[in-house]
Amino acid sequence: MKVLILKPSSLGDVVQALPVLRLIKLHRPDSDVYWWVDSNLVPLLDGDPDLAGVIQFQRRGWAGRANLLRLWQDLRWVRGQSFDWVIDLQCLARSGAFAWLARGRLTVGLDEPREGARGFYDRVARRASFHTHAVDWYLEVLRSLNVPVHQNFDWLPVRRQVAEGIRRKWPVDERQWIVLQPGARWLNKRWPTGHFRKLMEQVAATDANLGFAVLGGSDDRPLAQAILAQARVPALDLTGQLSLPEMVEWIRSCRLMVTNDTGPMHVAAALRKPVVALFGPTEPARTGPYGQQGQALRVSLPCVPCLKSTCYRNIQMECLESLPPALVAQAVCARLSTEQLRAHLPSALAKPFRAQPRSPVSGTSNSLPGADSA
Repeated sequence: MKVLILKPSSLGDVVQALPVLRLIKLHRPDSDVYWWVDSNLVPLLDGDPDLAGVIQFQRRGWAGRANLLRLWQDLRWVRGQSFDWVIDLQCLARSGAFAWLARGRLTVGLDEPREGARGFYDRVARRASFHTHAVDWYLEVLRSLNVPVHQNFDWLPVRRQVAEGIRRKWPVDERQWIVLQPGARWLNKRWPTGHFRKLMEQVAATDANLGFAVLGGSDDRPLAQAILAQARVPALDLTGQLSLPEMVEWIRSCRLMVTNDTGPMHVAAALRKPVVALFGPTEPARTGPYGQQGQALRVSLPCVPCLKSTCYRNIQMECLESLPPALVAQAVCARLSTEQLRAHLPSALAKPFRAQPRSPVSGTSNSLPGADSA
C-alpha cells in the first residue's frame, strides 16, 4: 500500500500533522508513506523511520520556470507511483490541484472553504466546531479511512546523534533549562522583549539552578539581544545557530518552554514538554499546544481572538502588552512545581496529560487573576 501526505508548510502545521503518519504506519506497517513538504522543512522529516521518502516542494518562487519544471517532474513521478491514498492536509488550491493530478485511488482532504480545494477531493473530513483543535481535525481524515485513532505513538522520535551533538556544543546538562521563543511570523503574536527579560529575572530568583535559552532563527537575533541585554541570569542566545533537528533535541532536553504562538511551541507540545504559551490574536483551542491548551495565557479583551495578522486597536497589541510578566512567572513556577512533584510519583501516576482525540480544550481551573488560562 502506498500513501502520499501533502502538508508542505509551516513548521507547526507539519508537526501537528505527524500523528497522521504515525497512526497510518501503526495500522498498516507494510505501507510506504511519502510526504510532500517545503524544502526548508526537509531536515525535520529526513530520515524519519516511518517515511519511505520525502518529496521536496520549492515553496518560495514555486511559479518560476525552473521550479515549475521540477514540480512537473515530481508530479509525473507521483503519478507513476499509483498511490492508494492521497491525503491533502494543506487544503489550498495549489495542494488540492497537486492531490487531484496525482491520480491516487482515493483522494482525501479537509473541508476547508478557502480557495475551493475541497472540490478536488473524493472525500472530506469536517471540522467538528470552530474550537476543534487542528490536530483533531487532521485525525478526522484517518477516521474517514477507518484507521484507529489513539495516542500510543512516538510523535517525534529522538535523534540520538543530534542529541549527543548538542551536548558537545552547549552545556545542556549543566543546568535545568527553560527555553524562550520570542519570535513569531505575525508581529502581533510577539510578547514584548522587555516582558521576557523581566520574566527571566523573576523566575531565576526562585531557583539558582535554572538557565534560559532563547530559540529562534537568525531573524530573531535582535529579539534575543534585547532580552539578554544586561541579563543577570545564566542565559544562552541560540538564535540562528540550530538546525531543525537540533532545535527539536534542545526542546526535548529542556525543563519547560515559554513561547508565543509559533512553530516551536508545537514541537514542545509534541514532545510533551511543559508549555506556557502566550496568546493574543489567535485562538488556543484551535492552535494552542496540543494537550496543554489550558496552559495558554491570554488577556480578556473584546477583540480577542481577532485572528488577524495586524492589530487595528488604538492601543497597539494590547492583548499581549497587558499580559504582565508577574502573571506569566506565576504560571511558570506553578508548572515547574507540578513537574517536580510528578517526578517523585510512581510511574503509573506520573504520566503526562494526553488529550483525547475529540476534546478541543482542557480545563480552565488554573486561571490566573487578570488573565484567562485559555
